[in-house]
Amino acid sequence: MAYLDKHDDERVLEQAGVRVTAVRLLVWREVRRAFHDTFSLADLEDTLPTVDRSTLFRTLVSLTDAHLLHEIDDGSGAQKYCVCHHDDTRHCLGHVHLTCVRCHRTFCLKDVTIPNVPLPEGFAPEETEYVVKGICSRCNKE
Repeated sequence: MAYLDKHDDERVLEQAGVRVTAVRLLVWREVRRAFHDTFSLADLEDTLPTVDRSTLFRTLVSLTDAHLLHEIDDGSGAQKYCVCHHDDTRHCLGHVHLTCVRCHRTFCLKDVTIPNVPLPEGFAPEETEYVVKGICSRCNKE
């Protein structure tokens, strides 16, 4: 996602139906600036130590509910989040993620969409996750 100025960030939140507050704007800008792959609540706490944990969590829930972020359950036990890079975030069904079983980092493959899975007639998917587990290149070198 290209760099946006403060007014663009406000507009993105407003268009997604998120009431703009100073904290929500701060979190949204920091998420886009600091995290190029997935991140957890703990990661966000480390980058914004002056904002309390419960406020950060509620903000992540708001951004997820507005489809600006999506959640990834990578099996690590910590919920991860990723910025939705789909043009129409209301229809962001996700992309493929890679999780390293050694370092437990999860990477986004933003340009690799989840394969089409034939579903039974009448079933309407609302959310899809696709996580490939293995060893990342950094851990492979060690």
